[in-house]
Amino acid sequence: MALRKLGLIGGMSWVSTGMYYDRINRIVQKRAAPMASAPMLIESLDFCQLYAIREDRDWKRASEVLCDSARRLEGAGAEGLIIGANSMHKLYDDVAAAVDIPILHIADYVGKALKEAGHKSAALIGTRNVMTESFYRQRLVAHGIDLLPPNMDNVETLDRIIYDELMVGKVTRDAERAMKTIITNKSQEGAEAVVIACTELELVVDVDANVLPVFDSTRIHCRAAADWVLDQELVA
Repeated sequence: MALRKLGLIGGMSWVSTGMYYDRINRIVQKRAAPMASAPMLIESLDFCQLYAIREDRDWKRASEVLCDSARRLEGAGAEGLIIGANSMHKLYDDVAAAVDIPILHIADYVGKALKEAGHKSAALIGTRNVMTESFYRQRLVAHGIDLLPPNMDNVETLDRIIYDELMVGKVTRDAERAMKTIITNKSQEGAEAVVIACTELELVVDVDANVLPVFDSTRIHCRAAADWVLDQELVA
């Protein structure tokens, strides 16, 4: 089986990049051959340049960083790309315009997974810009998903858990309890499912056993990437 070479823009955080590498390779090994591994090029960026961006000028600089990374990966032989961070998909259009190879958009595959499962409403949980801005939400809505409005108290709590704890590899019981409460409240508000749209949140969320079906964006993205590597891409 000929495998396609995938480029991963990572380092946002290094914790999530490790998850991507591990999960994609496990899927490829299971589906291709016992000794198979995914042909991958990884550029791990310095997250200090991309941490908790708020200002437009900083987003412009972040776009330059990601576009340069994408070009380097393409130049090194990558045939397709993924961006290993939900929040950085705010820059997807810029990065896609900088290269001549496909980029698999995480939210398109999440929306497709929700639709295939028959869900029509969901709560979106992630970093501030993922939860409150349109770049991610519109992709899910395009697949027929009605999203609950973000609770701003949750936004503050999630930013603290994600940036201050999970992205530096810290996992606490308090964070686990906070996530369980947030998901339970979303169930009471009428959500049919929850989208975990932050790679590191799976460290404090039981994806397979919760009050609502949990759609882990990282798992979904990795499956899509493995499909692509195996030349079995599903159209999002």
